[in-house]
Amino acid sequence: MSEPEAELPPTVPIQAVGRGDRPGLHVRLFGTSAFFRLWLAQVVSAIGDWLGLFAITYLATRVGGGSSGTAVGLVMTARILPGFFLASVAGVMIDRLDRKKVMVICDIGRAAVMVLLPFVDTVLGLVVASLVLEIGTLLWSPAKEASVPNLVPTDRLTSANSLSLVAAYGTMPLAAGLFALLALVAKWLGGIEALDALEADQETLAFYVDAATFLTSALIISTLALPDRRRERRPDVERRRIDWGQTYHELKEGWSLIFVNPVVRAVNVGLATGLVGGGMIVPLGSVFSVEVLGAGPAGYGVFVFALGLGVAFGVLGLSVVQNRVPKDRAFALSLLVAGGALIGVASMSRMLLAAVGVGVLGICAGSVYVLGFTLLHENVEDELRGRIFSALYTLVRLCVLVSFAVGPFLSGLLDSVSSGLLDDRRWEPLGLDLFLPGVRLTLWLAGAIILLAGALAVRSLRATRVAAGRDPGAGLGSR
Repeated sequence: MSEPEAELPPTVPIQAVGRGDRPGLHVRLFGTSAFFRLWLAQVVSAIGDWLGLFAITYLATRVGGGSSGTAVGLVMTARILPGFFLASVAGVMIDRLDRKKVMVICDIGRAAVMVLLPFVDTVLGLVVASLVLEIGTLLWSPAKEASVPNLVPTDRLTSANSLSLVAAYGTMPLAAGLFALLALVAKWLGGIEALDALEADQETLAFYVDAATFLTSALIISTLALPDRRRERRPDVERRRIDWGQTYHELKEGWSLIFVNPVVRAVNVGLATGLVGGGMIVPLGSVFSVEVLGAGPAGYGVFVFALGLGVAFGVLGLSVVQNRVPKDRAFALSLLVAGGALIGVASMSRMLLAAVGVGVLGICAGSVYVLGFTLLHENVEDELRGRIFSALYTLVRLCVLVSFAVGPFLSGLLDSVSSGLLDDRRWEPLGLDLFLPGVRLTLWLAGAIILLAGALAVRSLRATRVAAGRDPGAGLGSR
């Protein structure tokens, strides 16, 4: 009997359908061998994404010459903009097409771009390449997320999402180390006279290695038995054919799904606002460390370390208790604690206490991410997942942009207001001495936004439990 994959109902225990022997370690950890292979493909593909980003940024700096900052900015913009305009259309395509073929074609296409990049010597060429790469990622990631529930038993979805989070972001330091290693390899190759014609440099080698990672990912995904849902549509979904000639209709189709379902709405709003608040730690952490804590650049390093460590603990903790906690309530509680933790961090004047608060924020951020994806996997029907995850990724991009770009601007604006209204930005109510720089006010505001999102999530999810007879796992795909 072959090992069960997508053909099995998601509730069938792995142990009950094997060859009679105890499943291997990879099956016990990942739920199924099929998801293990998908996870390996994600790891390889994620390393390629990070490596390509580092290499393109480095190449933009060199090609830009005296305007290297502008060149890098244009390339980064090209990686962000497609998500705002094409995500909903991409979601419709993912729900209409064979997801395995979509992922394989996207990997092959991105590999082709990487092979051509060493021959690009203009900023415009890099911008076009970045746009094409981003469109491939825009299709690949939601297709992967929409496929996970077809490969993993329902009771293992939390672990699957924890592992996916590790694959997506835990590979960044691996890619950075590989990029640095390629510099040494390029230097060694440069000393071999017979290889001078290759003109091997660090970014060129990175592009070729990156292409190999995407081709490896395509090969792994091609071995998966993912169902083609085009022949399994519900009649009511089939009748709602998308009018591909009307972009407005497509965008409305994708985004309306978020606001119809309470669980989807709560998860999207919670994840988005959590990123706005938590993301502001990255651009404002150094300012807070210098101006408020007096810890200098070292304090910022402690913040980043505490945030990453907290996320790791949150993800691991959920993997241990995944079947003993109600996911909807834990999601809302994590949001509320995250908002309180961020407000607490901004209120601190001691490095140690602030670092502990950032760690708590990281734990909650990791929990919100994993629980949010799990709730979407459990509560959205297969025919609609592509649009839901495409819309989610658009919100994620928007909120990252807000936290990175608007956060510092808002901090400067509030700092000017504080300086104008208060003497040396200090307020002394009831004998207290409160230092109110713009960075502290901005982080307080970010924490308040997360608390508001947590309150809205509590309200939406409570309404869902009541409507479903207190069954948070009821499907919400149909209307």
